[in-house]
Amino acid sequence: MNENQKMNFTTQNRLIIFGLIFSTILIMAIAIFATVNIQKKLDESYQHFGQVISKTLAIESAELIKNASKNDAVKLLKAHSDLILKSHNDIVFIEFKNSDGESIYKAQNQTKSKNTQTNISVTSPMKNLQNNTNIGNVTVGLSGSIVDKVSSTTRASILFVFTIVWLVFAFVVLINTFLITRELKILHDGVAKISSGKFGYKIEAKEVSNEVLELFNAFNDMSNKLHLYEESNIEQLTLERNKLQAVLMSIANGVVVCDNNDTVTLINEHAKTLLELQDDQLLNSNIKNYVDSDGNFCFNEKIDEYKKLSLEEKSSKPVVFNVKLSDKTLKSIISPMFTQSHEYVGYIIVLIDITKEAEMDIMKSQFISNVSHELRTPVTVLRSYIDTLYNYGEDFNYEEQKEFIGTINSEIIRLNNMVNDILDFSRLDSNAKIEKSENDISQLVDYCVAEVQALLKEHNLTIKVEKEDNIPQVNCNYDAIARALTNYLSNAIKYAPQDSEIKVRLFQDMSNHQVVVTVRDEGIGIAPEYQKKVFDRFYRVENKTHSVKGTGLGLHLVKTTIEKHHHGHVFVNSQPNHGSTFGFSLPIDDIEDDDLV
Repeated sequence: MNENQKMNFTTQNRLIIFGLIFSTILIMAIAIFATVNIQKKLDESYQHFGQVISKTLAIESAELIKNASKNDAVKLLKAHSDLILKSHNDIVFIEFKNSDGESIYKAQNQTKSKNTQTNISVTSPMKNLQNNTNIGNVTVGLSGSIVDKVSSTTRASILFVFTIVWLVFAFVVLINTFLITRELKILHDGVAKISSGKFGYKIEAKEVSNEVLELFNAFNDMSNKLHLYEESNIEQLTLERNKLQAVLMSIANGVVVCDNNDTVTLINEHAKTLLELQDDQLLNSNIKNYVDSDGNFCFNEKIDEYKKLSLEEKSSKPVVFNVKLSDKTLKSIISPMFTQSHEYVGYIIVLIDITKEAEMDIMKSQFISNVSHELRTPVTVLRSYIDTLYNYGEDFNYEEQKEFIGTINSEIIRLNNMVNDILDFSRLDSNAKIEKSENDISQLVDYCVAEVQALLKEHNLTIKVEKEDNIPQVNCNYDAIARALTNYLSNAIKYAPQDSEIKVRLFQDMSNHQVVVTVRDEGIGIAPEYQKKVFDRFYRVENKTHSVKGTGLGLHLVKTTIEKHHHGHVFVNSQPNHGSTFGFSLPIDDIEDDDLV
């Protein structure tokens, strides 16, 4: 029994006790009132009775002594009063007085003690009826015993009657209270059954009042309807829950649902994959006990930080942090979970795989660092050489000045190439359309080879060109394809060993209806794990051989030019210590409408 039930039960008892006390007081008041009124009526009747006796005695005595002498009058009065005293036990005395107020005779009832109290004294005049003269008076003293006996009997009778009435009333109240309490107890038990989920429970209505029977029938009807409602809604609720689980399970991001105690109540498959879990390994366990690849409780600190926030702060500003797991980086977002009534029931952790974005941020940082360094070097050389020529040019001969100007020109070309790479990256990575026309790829290869002859001489390298005959023209942007091939050639020259040969091939792939261009060098090659990444933006292979500085955009620009804007394909084939072959293919019949990306 809960506190409310105790309070209600006490109130009920108080009402019963109050009712009994009130009825008792009321019955006592009525009894007292009745007794007082009866006593008053008895006293009035007894007073009247005394007056009747006194008057009767006065008349009789006056007749007895009207013609008698004084002595005879006393004897007559004595005889008459004694006779009356013997016949009336309630008369204490009778006293006769003459007209002067002197006592003639006083008779005392011998059956009464001298200490018997006289409650009523009634005096009546004795008159001579013939001449209507006052000859004296008679006083009668009454004890009132009859009244006392009648009063006592009346009071006892009234007390008995009202006691019986009170007992009957109290019994009826208690019985009625017991019956009502029993019916309420039955109803309370039924409500408790319903509250515990036992819909369909019925109250047995036996020996109850019509009003309570109607209440029980209404309760049973409600219970039956709840049972039917439960049966009809369980399937719907199950369906909705399954739909919710299906939605959570199909979300591309990982979702972990936790209650107020940090216990995982639901986790979708993608979250299991991201967190490298087996089956239901984390389900029904504490999320704060999960450790990352370094053995750290990666969620513990952030969940504690989240729990310190107010409900308003939780709703407006989710806690965001990153989790490192082996080779993955997960962005974790903790958000509150509410019911429809806006009651806080726990929180949801959304896991987003940002490994590529994190790597891209690192590569961007490296790119900015590389570009800053690469730009600083030619700018520093140019400033130094130009400052030297400006201040001391007259001290140098023609050949020395020519050498200075050649170095300045080389650095300007290098600077220009870097700026062009950055500008091409911005332009080609956008959705802008580039102009295309029919071009001779064979002539384009010759042009690019001629452009890098100066670099070949600096590194003491040679280029061997192999071209098939009758290569068809290709619909492309001449300058963009030329820059792509030149980038391949420049990379080959950078990484090829001294006194080696670079091979350029141009052929037609009849099976795929494509024109293919490849550039092969005899350098140290590229390990297989790097080959998939060499075309990514900002990516550069750095080792003891591949130490040439650059922006890391060259090969990415080639990939963007060939695949995004010309619908071709780029590839690389390489083995460590056996050189590398970079190439691209272009469709012979490119569709102009597809140039918009």
